[in-house]
Amino acid sequence: MDAWIDQLLALLALPKYGLSAVAVVSFISATLLPMGSEPVVFGLVKLNPELFWPTMLVATGGNTLGGAVSWAMGWASHQVADKYRLPSHVRALRWLEQIGPRACLLAWLPLVGDPLCAVAGWLRLPFWPCILYMAVGKFLRYVLLTAALLWVFPSVVTA
Repeated sequence: MDAWIDQLLALLALPKYGLSAVAVVSFISATLLPMGSEPVVFGLVKLNPELFWPTMLVATGGNTLGGAVSWAMGWASHQVADKYRLPSHVRALRWLEQIGPRACLLAWLPLVGDPLCAVAGWLRLPFWPCILYMAVGKFLRYVLLTAALLWVFPSVVTA
């Protein structure tokens, strides 16, 4: 049983795999699984500062693809809800419908961001505009968090 954990950790080892680990972890963390990609992103950039922009792009791409999967899951669950007439949270849904795909700018938020992508799919908001807004929000989060940890608050990381 422990062998598969060792293999998984070896696969996700930053110095050996680098950007591929960032892509996998950022993808998985954007689904409804409780996982954060920021430590992996920061770790790679801390070890390899020259990979700052490639890491930001790979993390944004992986996280956005994970958001697209959540959107698709929401879209599919809408069909199930229609079939079984499941109740919904009408006020929140109306708010999201009014805002439209721009609500996906908030996909980077902890706890609510990933379900927001699923709800956008459930509401059948247009796919490509949702993906664009998700990517912009996620990119800004990665750049701002990593830059802040590296250059604005470096003593926090080394403490």
